[in-house]
Amino acid sequence: MPDGLDDVTAAALANPGMSAWAALVYRAQLKRGDTVLINGATGIAGRLAVQLAKHLGAGKVIATARDAAALASVEAIGADIVLPFQLDGSDADGVSRFEAALRQQFEEGIDVVVDYLWGKSAETIIVAIAKAVDDARPVRFVQVGSASGGDIRLPGAALRSSAIVLMGSGVKSVPLPDLLAAAGQVFAAAMPANLKIATRALPLSDVQTAWDADSGKARVVFVPG
Repeated sequence: MPDGLDDVTAAALANPGMSAWAALVYRAQLKRGDTVLINGATGIAGRLAVQLAKHLGAGKVIATARDAAALASVEAIGADIVLPFQLDGSDADGVSRFEAALRQQFEEGIDVVVDYLWGKSAETIIVAIAKAVDDARPVRFVQVGSASGGDIRLPGAALRSSAIVLMGSGVKSVPLPDLLAAAGQVFAAAMPANLKIATRALPLSDVQTAWDADSGKARVVFVPG
């Protein structure tokens, strides 16, 4: 850990930062100037992925999520474009509107997708790639989390009609030594990149209460007490 990085921030960064770094560096092999889409950018790991993509040289970062208000705050930490969506059926045109917005961005060029949600949003992104991306232009789609569901409908035509490269990132898809190294890289980047992460430091004696009440909006770090 570098001097100046406090223990609470380091503890909060370790797991979500390692996940984001491994997805961007080891799996997507992000190149300077790439355009990156983070699906699920309002979560703790998604916010770090936005910041790290910029730190690693992404030319443009596009952030997608359900919460439009939360997405506005993601712009403040590096997102160039935000695309909110409503895919739960409450908006009859939600899927078509999201797909149209995605197609516009893919027509301009997206190199990497890092997906923390899976579910309907990932399915819509894959379909948009098939419809909008130029012949044989690869899009590296990295699946990291499944907050919106574990299964999707994957049309075979979406694979035949695009050069999409589907991959996952996590334990076993990334060697353990590389995952551990990724945590160290995030620690080293924390101050140069001015990484922002919401934290709550609580005494270990409060673990049961905090566990039951966790909102997922801040990384809870337990300290002796």
